[in-house]
Amino acid sequence: MKICVVALGKIGLPLAVQFAAKGHEVIGADVSERVVSLVNDGAVPFPGETDLDVKLKEAVAAGLLSATTDTTAAVAQSEAVVVVVPLFVDADGVPDFGWMDSATRAIAAGLRPGTLVSYETTLPVGTTRSRWAPMLQEGSGLTAGRDFSLVFSPERVLTGRVFADLRRYPKLVGGVDEASAAHGVRFYEAVLDFDDRPDLDKPNGVWDLGSAEASELAKLAETTYRDVNIGLANQFARFADTVGVDVTKVIEACNTQPYSHIHSPGIAVGGHCIPIYPRMYLWNDPAATVVRAAREANAAMPDYAVQLLADAYGDLTGANVLVLGAAYRGGVKETAFSGVFPTVEALRARGANAFVSDPMYTAEELTAHGLPPHQGEDVSAAIIQADHAEYRNLGPAELPGVRVLVDGRRVTDPARWAGTDRVVIGG
Repeated sequence: MKICVVALGKIGLPLAVQFAAKGHEVIGADVSERVVSLVNDGAVPFPGETDLDVKLKEAVAAGLLSATTDTTAAVAQSEAVVVVVPLFVDADGVPDFGWMDSATRAIAAGLRPGTLVSYETTLPVGTTRSRWAPMLQEGSGLTAGRDFSLVFSPERVLTGRVFADLRRYPKLVGGVDEASAAHGVRFYEAVLDFDDRPDLDKPNGVWDLGSAEASELAKLAETTYRDVNIGLANQFARFADTVGVDVTKVIEACNTQPYSHIHSPGIAVGGHCIPIYPRMYLWNDPAATVVRAAREANAAMPDYAVQLLADAYGDLTGANVLVLGAAYRGGVKETAFSGVFPTVEALRARGANAFVSDPMYTAEELTAHGLPPHQGEDVSAAIIQADHAEYRNLGPAELPGVRVLVDGRRVTDPARWAGTDRVVIGG
């Protein structure tokens, strides 16, 4: 097949490479001339994705992957179009469709009869049918379900391990009609590889969920579940702090029972997914009080971690405090909705001088993100915000002068901090 992947970001580019590895001819479309140039040179435009550098070079060298800024022209040459353009929500949870609207109009201008269009970007329920179908029809003069196929098929991968996750998890598809769904199933069966190991909980492959709406809800539900679960764990942790209980031992004990799957508490929930998709769900279902409460509970954790520091340290006015970790999670160079921002804000609100360090970021990069880099200043307290592997062996020798450490991710060894006040969330 000839396939167009629209948006060559941290999900779109690995998808394009995966499709090319199956022998298909792929054109990647992106608005960034820099990204397009790098991809055409076989160079990865972002770090951290396992095997992407090797697989990208192979695909480009084989003539199976190229990139362009002309989305309409790329679509006009393609039998299938996969859309992975980012969608965000504002502070009130209202989706900003600007980028996706623009991409959809460009797709419509090049759409031909018989083409499959698959949206993989997480969407509010009903968007594929009520927003994209009319827009594609208006711009192309074609009818969804009759002249072209239209499906929603959510990405279900984690950056850093996209290729492994593509193999492991069932691929979900929902069409605007049965024919579109069948087309989507055939397409994904032809472009993906699936594990068939006997230890998998469910049979792998492509699952037709029956409608675009069901597929949209499945993506929102699985990510919202994680936010709610983490919110519950954080509530348990905060209560454990008041009664002197180690919540990790409690959670470990609970999870020996097969019906309990409590997640881990922590200083923040970040990234493109978990902080965003529950708010997208709430846009559809504003009466979902459980979802709203969990989102609020998780958003409050950076301030709670700083309060724990103040309780142990005393007045933070004028104190130099080092925040360890700008990334939203360990080992990933990404600050999207990272807990570092509200942590720094909470420290400043208490009069502290906040500094940030991260093994994956230079001082210049931190400054570009609006974060104050640590450049040798003496510090008397520290907060671990990201669970980088480099922090596992951290001790007082590496942080001279630190009187109080708040380990927001429980990555440090308590034995190494004997004699220093080490505080963790949840006892």
